[in-house]
Amino acid sequence: MHVPSKQEVARQWERGGPVITWALIALCTVIWLIEILIGFISPMLQSLLIYQGMLSPMTLVARPWTAITSMFLHAPDTIMHILFNMISLYSVGVVLERLMGHWRFLGLYVISGLGGALGLMMWAVAAPASQGWRMAAYGASGAIFGLFAAILVVYRRIGANIRSMMVWMVINFALPFVVGGVAWQAHVGGFIVGGVLTWLLTSGLPMWRHKSLAWRMQVYGWSVTMLVVAAILLCNLANPTM
Repeated sequence: MHVPSKQEVARQWERGGPVITWALIALCTVIWLIEILIGFISPMLQSLLIYQGMLSPMTLVARPWTAITSMFLHAPDTIMHILFNMISLYSVGVVLERLMGHWRFLGLYVISGLGGALGLMMWAVAAPASQGWRMAAYGASGAIFGLFAAILVVYRRIGANIRSMMVWMVINFALPFVVGGVAWQAHVGGFIVGGVLTWLLTSGLPMWRHKSLAWRMQVYGWSVTMLVVAAILLCNLANPTM
């Protein structure tokens, strides 16, 4: 296995290479391997690690860090969860990072992940018998679905052929209906938030279209983030533990 040197990473960074994409894949993979290793040492400790990092609508506001940590956890008892997510991340991340720039791509990823958390919160409010509040989820899917929406918006904007990407997205959207235990609510939330943010960046308010992409990402990124956080807090008013 080749580990890139600092010089190689620096060259990729300057050329717009997928440095952040690879870093996210590496981080998710390392954390998954740590989960497995801890499971061999102590299954109880493994369960505690996952519990502390996963997202549950009932405890999200009390434990806000789980909106981030849950994006980097994956099921330790199967390779399919992380493998499917990392293939999906690579398939869209390489293109988007080159188009958007490294930090803006990372911002889109994180904000889309927060959108996934909002999707779970909204389902918790809408689900019958308070069953949505008792859910728990982890994985990069919410953030990745935001990237799916982003590349759809970008491809439509530039008139690129989106047929092959649509096939991949249909497979991902259909997965919850084939495999049980998939938090489709996070997929929908991430997709909508990522799509809205990218639409604002590519179209948005006419009076701001001449601004730089960095400026627009700051304004629209923080605005969308604050709206998502406000919506999460609003949903939490219905939390049965309050």
